[in-house]
Amino acid sequence: MLRVVEKPDAGEASEELWSLDEIAREGARRMLMAALKAESDAYVDRHRNERDEHGRALVERNGRARTRTLTLGAGTVQVQAPRINDRRRDEQGRRQRFTSQILPPYMRRSPKVAEVLPILYLRGLATGDFRPALEALLGAEAAGLSPTNITRLTAGWDQEYQAFRERDLSGREYVYVWVDGVHLNIRLEEDRLCTLVMIGALPNGEKELLAVEDGYRESAESWKTVLREMKRRGMVAPLLAVGDGALGFWAAARDVWPEARAQGCWRHKLVNVLDKLPRRLQPRAKRALREMMYAETRSECEAARTRFADEYQLKYPKAVESLGANWERLTAFFDFPAEHRKHLRTTNVIESPFATVRLRERATKGAGSRTKGLLMAFKLLDMVQLRWRRLDGAHLLPLVRARVKFVDGVQKDRANPITQSPDSQPREAA
Repeated sequence: MLRVVEKPDAGEASEELWSLDEIAREGARRMLMAALKAESDAYVDRHRNERDEHGRALVERNGRARTRTLTLGAGTVQVQAPRINDRRRDEQGRRQRFTSQILPPYMRRSPKVAEVLPILYLRGLATGDFRPALEALLGAEAAGLSPTNITRLTAGWDQEYQAFRERDLSGREYVYVWVDGVHLNIRLEEDRLCTLVMIGALPNGEKELLAVEDGYRESAESWKTVLREMKRRGMVAPLLAVGDGALGFWAAARDVWPEARAQGCWRHKLVNVLDKLPRRLQPRAKRALREMMYAETRSECEAARTRFADEYQLKYPKAVESLGANWERLTAFFDFPAEHRKHLRTTNVIESPFATVRLRERATKGAGSRTKGLLMAFKLLDMVQLRWRRLDGAHLLPLVRARVKFVDGVQKDRANPITQSPDSQPREAA
């Protein structure tokens, strides 16, 4: 057991004193070792009945591997992974080999630590400043985080970003896309960076980062450049695009993706409408607006809008006018499955990942250059997309892609429904 001793008086020995960080690191090491042992034990137990011609076990424990220094979120720890002797062979005669899913070969850093690197670098820290900054978090032996290694990592980020911008998009279909322009301050320039971001939903419900580009105040020309480039690389227009009302995206989409439908962001609409009302009325007005936003049917939404207009038109016509602007775009989600509404009403899929970016950007008064700002946006979104949830009602996405009609969120033709085949392609039910 760990022994925690109270801080001794001056002059007394303190050899047994454990700091909170040391306790956390030791706890993390022990938990990791226990998890690795459980994983290897399960592997041996799974193959315990497999024997050679002499009756000897083909899979057995074989001590521990050499000590490996590993950098975790809790700090730098020393681990010895269990080793397994696996003498089984596959049908081609190749030797089988146990590979830990918890601690793969050659891993020296946890993915969480990898997320720290672009944040620190792109916040403006010089390469030489990494060491003291990370030692404070991870201990004096932060493995794999020397200035040379960090320089190598950051040089690779730009290559990753360029490859991302040139990747082939043909053969991939996107049912929905979310678009937004995210503004970041740039320390060394007067103009703010407007990062044009697009995220798409595949027919299996997974979300994918599609674009992170430098735009000029979300202008139509900037968005046209982005959409035309994506079309050149083979991207087919989605069924529905979700964005806020201030975007030049809609003018660009009419030119490049005329077949795609538009859905406005309710979160942006609520902010715009409430801004035109006195503060004392905003709580009541917000409840009325949310009643429209979460209405079950289009007719219920229209009725709530009429009640709002009757109450506020006389004294606050600008609020009513703001609500009615692009109203058809705001209610397009009623023509899509009800299970998808929570995803289609807002651009939160983009706003949420950028919340952390904005916090760090404000704390440091912006990235040092537009290039670093774009890299920050790309790297953080690229890392966080590994943890994005699939869309609710993912089984309905092939139906939407096949242009099956939905009315108030319900599939209209129930007599001859289309179901999802094993290969995720829509087909008529037998």
